[in-house]
Amino acid sequence: MFFKVNRAAASALLTLLLLLGFAPTSQAQLGITRTKGQQLLDGIVVKVDNQIVLQSDVENIYAQEVARAEGKPLPPDLKCKILQSLVLNKLMLARAEVDSVTVDDKQVNNEVDRRMAYFVQQIGSEKRLEEQYNKPIKALKDDLRPQIKDQLTQQKMQETITGKVAVTPREVAQYFSKVPKDSLPYFSTEVEVGQIVVPAQVNEKAKQAAIAKLNDIRAQVLAGADFATLAKQYSQDPGSAKEGGYLGFFKRGELVPEYEAASMKLEPGQLSPVVQSQFGFHLIQFIERKGNTFSTRHILLKPETGAADASESAKLLTKLRRQILSDSITFAKAAKDNSADKSSAGNGGLLQNRQDGGSRLPLDKLDPAIFFTIDTMKVGHITPPLPYRTDDGKDAMRILWLKSNTPPHQANLQEDYQKIAAAALNEKRNKALDEWFLKNRGTVYLEIAPEYAQCKVLDVAER
Repeated sequence: MFFKVNRAAASALLTLLLLLGFAPTSQAQLGITRTKGQQLLDGIVVKVDNQIVLQSDVENIYAQEVARAEGKPLPPDLKCKILQSLVLNKLMLARAEVDSVTVDDKQVNNEVDRRMAYFVQQIGSEKRLEEQYNKPIKALKDDLRPQIKDQLTQQKMQETITGKVAVTPREVAQYFSKVPKDSLPYFSTEVEVGQIVVPAQVNEKAKQAAIAKLNDIRAQVLAGADFATLAKQYSQDPGSAKEGGYLGFFKRGELVPEYEAASMKLEPGQLSPVVQSQFGFHLIQFIERKGNTFSTRHILLKPETGAADASESAKLLTKLRRQILSDSITFAKAAKDNSADKSSAGNGGLLQNRQDGGSRLPLDKLDPAIFFTIDTMKVGHITPPLPYRTDDGKDAMRILWLKSNTPPHQANLQEDYQKIAAAALNEKRNKALDEWFLKNRGTVYLEIAPEYAQCKVLDVAER
């Protein structure tokens, strides 16, 4: 099996590792000050049409593989293998331009927001992130946006190539039969855990307080106060507050519907009434229209939740738990209808193993909060409501269900079919990518730096 780099996620992982301090973190090394087509000091090692691969791209992925190997020997041509995978990425981007494979700005912006929220959570605060790079959050998002757009485009292009690839049970069995018995992996204890998450609700008193505050700010602006100054003072949107609430230009459909609908009713300089969205309450000032885009600034207030609100969530979960235990409703149905965690709600409430897409999770890799909760639970047990904080920092309550507990064992088709099927599918998809690569490698201009001339980046026969 040839060496593989996680093609779609490599750049995101690199950026995250750098942000978290696993490697040098200058802005030049991060690439966050680079504009499209601008060469960094470390140099371009490959050009694929208008796409480039930098020396730092290769070196940083190589450093990750060295760390992952933990002292074990690495293939002598590892850097060539890395470069080969990066060239495939760039070939997909180049062909995406030719084939008009694009991703919309709304998807890019949503992913930028998600990644940035995760970076902030890992580093500790927005202030620390801004201090580290001497840039406001908005500028950091602008720097990440081209990278993420490329990643999403690569993913979409890869889906067009491998999206219809599937494996049959016969192919899974054939794949498994080719693995030497002494090479079969040994799996540690694995569990299936379900959850139902119900966020704490903002009480009416807190809502009215936020609305009253924004109406007061609105009156100040109408009386002559500067909107941008008040946004810096009061807005709870970390991405725009330091910019005076300025959000920049957006097309229709790129902002949440409530915000966009209110904005479209305004003329330049006008203020909206208080607008509620999933993010909180907004006061919007319309700035200008330019073609099919428009720009606004806003002040966002997020009403705080309280203990009384969480107790209402606990009451609902207690009721659901009682119904599930009495068999009047299934856990899957209760999760689908009530859980705010959409990723697990659509999977019967079961948490997903991100490596193979299955529902069985290694016990030693569980989140500590879950591990110490289920460690003494019996299969089939459901916890009482427990305090929980969602990924975006909101207060909530949840119940946990231990569906199964599989003891340590050597891989076999009966217990590990899903994992084996995922591996077989991955192999088949890589073959499809290789075939596409061979078919399209002659359709682009390729230039390789002399120091990598020995790397056969267009040859997949040995991969």
